[in-house]
This record gives sequence, C-alpha cells and structure tokens, in this order.
Amino acid sequence: MKPLDHLEHLDKHLVDELAQVARETVRDELREQTRKQRRKAALYAASGALALYAGAALALAVGLALALGLPDWAAALITAVILGVLAYVLRGAARPSASRTGSGAGMPGGVPPVPPAPPAAGPVGGAAGGPAPGTVPPLPSDAPEVPRRTA
Repeated sequence: MKPLDHLEHLDKHLVDELAQVARETVRDELREQTRKQRRKAALYAASGALALYAGAALALAVGLALALGLPDWAAALITAVILGVLAYVLRGAARPSASRTGSGAGMPGGVPPVPPAPPAAGPVGGAAGGPAPGTVPPLPSDAPEVPRRTA
C-alpha cells in the first residue's frame, strides 16, 4: 500500500460530491427556466386567442355596418375580400421580401434568374486558379444589386 492511497480516495469522493452538487444546481435552474417559459407561452397563447376573437368581432362589426346600406350577401362578400387582402398583405410583410432587399424585384418567389457564366479566361478547366468553364461561384448573401441593361 502506497502512503498516499487514502488521499486518492478522498479526492475521488470530493469530485463525486462536487459533481452531484453541480448536477442538482443545473437541474434546479433548468426547472425554474422551464416553469417561466411555460408561463410565458401560456400568456402568448391566451393573447393570441383573444386577438383572434377581437378580429372576428371587428370583422362582424364591419359586415354589419356595410349591411346597413347593402344586401347582406354583398356586405359579407366585401368583408371577406377585405380580410383576404389584409391576410395577403400581412403574409407579404412577414416574408423576407426580395423587393425590400433590392435583388430579384418582381420575380416570383423573389429569386432572380442566374445569368450564364462568362467564358473563363486562361487555360481550359480553370487551371489558372479561376472557376472551371460553365460554373458559377456562389453569391455572398449581401451581394449588391447588379444594374440590368434595358434594350
């Protein structure tokens, strides 16, 4: 038996005890964060449900106001069209639009067409360090808009 064998046992015991305390502390902290996040999620859900009912009440009020001067079916149709247009506008505002970033304006999906690659200068196969013929290097995400020539 070596003279310091009993210290090794104490060190292992101390390390195990410290690890257990650390695990319990982390577990308690995670439990507390989860509880707070659940409460916040419940409040957001309740807020969304109330906003949905408020929107339905507003749509009903618009329909009833229109029905004072129009037939009921026309008032309902106009209200539905208004809600559809608002939904379309909000969807457009939520999407990252290419027209706001400047590239691909007017294109379906906001993606501009990829122009054909110019012929590679230098030896065939791009051995001079450039891209191989027919390949297009990827554009950086913050690439400036290239002015288009109009004929």
